[in-house]
Amino acid sequence: MNRIKLLVVDDSILFREVISRYIQQNDAFELVGKAVDAYSARDLILKYEPDVMTLDLEIRKMDSLSFLKKLLPQYYISTVVVSAFESRKAESFEAGAVEFILKPHTRTAFEMESFAKELFRKLRVAYNHLGPMAADPTEKKTIYNDAASAVEFAKKMRDQMETAKKIFASMPQRSVKSVPQINPSVKHSKLKKSEAVIALGASTGGTEALEQVIRNFPEDTPPVIIVQHMPAGFTKLYADRLNNSCKMKVKEAEDGDRLRQGLIIVGAGEHHLRLCKDAKGYYISSKQGEKVSGHCPSVDVMFSSVAEVAGPSAIGAILTGMGRDGADGLLKMRQAGAYTIGQDKETCVVYGMPMEAYNIGAVEVQAPLYKIAELILDDLY
Repeated sequence: MNRIKLLVVDDSILFREVISRYIQQNDAFELVGKAVDAYSARDLILKYEPDVMTLDLEIRKMDSLSFLKKLLPQYYISTVVVSAFESRKAESFEAGAVEFILKPHTRTAFEMESFAKELFRKLRVAYNHLGPMAADPTEKKTIYNDAASAVEFAKKMRDQMETAKKIFASMPQRSVKSVPQINPSVKHSKLKKSEAVIALGASTGGTEALEQVIRNFPEDTPPVIIVQHMPAGFTKLYADRLNNSCKMKVKEAEDGDRLRQGLIIVGAGEHHLRLCKDAKGYYISSKQGEKVSGHCPSVDVMFSSVAEVAGPSAIGAILTGMGRDGADGLLKMRQAGAYTIGQDKETCVVYGMPMEAYNIGAVEVQAPLYKIAELILDDLY
C-alpha cells in the first residue's frame, strides 16, 4: 500500500520537528518536505506532489489563508490548518482547508503526543475525504459543495498532473540538426559587461532554480531580467526573497525601470515584461495584457523583446518548467546572435520548456543547473 505523502508548513521549528519525529512511527505517512514560508511550500508541492499538507496560520512572508486561496485553484492539495486560535477555524474552512486542529497550549510530552495522534487522524480524513469534513459542518463554508465534489476535484487535478508528465516524457528528443539551422553568418562572441543584458525564464521548479543561478552573480554583473510564472502578489515577495540572498539588487518590475549593472528585475505577476531602449539605454515595459503562450507574464514575450532590442548583446537561459513558453522567443534570440542556454533534463523539476527550446534549435548550449551561472559569467569580459 502506498504511503500518504505529507508536506509540513510551519513557522515553528518545534512543531516541524515534533511532526517529523512522530511521522517516523507512523507507517501510513511519508514526510516529503518541511517549509517555513509560502514560497518554499509552493516549490515543494511542485516537486513532490504531496497528498496532504499541514498549514500553520503563522508562516513567513505571506498570510497562510491568502496562500491557500491562491494555491488551491492551481494545485489542489488536501489541507489541515494548524493554529493556536480556535477563532480562525471558520475562515480556514472558507479558504479551502478540509480539517482544522488546535496547537496545544502547553508543550509537555503528553500534550505533544496527543496533538500528533489527533493530527494524523485528521490527515487521514483529509486524504480520504471521509465523513464530516469538520467537527461542526454548519461552520464549514467550503469552496466545494460536499465531500464527494472535493474528492472528484482532487482526483482530476492529480490526473492532469500525471498526464502532463507522461506527455512530456514521451515526446521525441529531436536533435538541433532536425530543425532549421541558425544563419551561419551570425557569429556569437564574448560580451562587454557594460553592454550585455541577461534574460532568464522559468516555470515549475523555477523559483529555486533561478535563485541557484543568480546567487553566483557578483555585484557588477550586467542587468538581469527574469520571468517566472507566478501570480500577482507572489512576484513582489519572491523578488524580496532574492534580494536578501543575492549579491545583486533584486526588485519587482515597475513600468519604466532603468536597467543597470548589478540590478535584477523580476517580471510582475499578470504583467508582461518587455525590454526597451532609448538614447539613455535599456529600460523595461511592464504592462497588463492577454496571456501569450498560456501565460502572463510570458517568457516568450520577454525573450522576443530581448531579441529585437538587444540582439547579439544578450544572453538568454531557459530553465525548468512545464509547457513550451519561451521556446520560440529563445529561438529568436539565438537567430539574432544572442548566446542561449538551456537547463538539461537531469537537473530539471520538469523538462518541458527547456526541451521544447532545445528541440527547435533555440539552445546553443545545454547544461546542468549548477553550471549555468558559470557559463553566463564566462561569456562576459
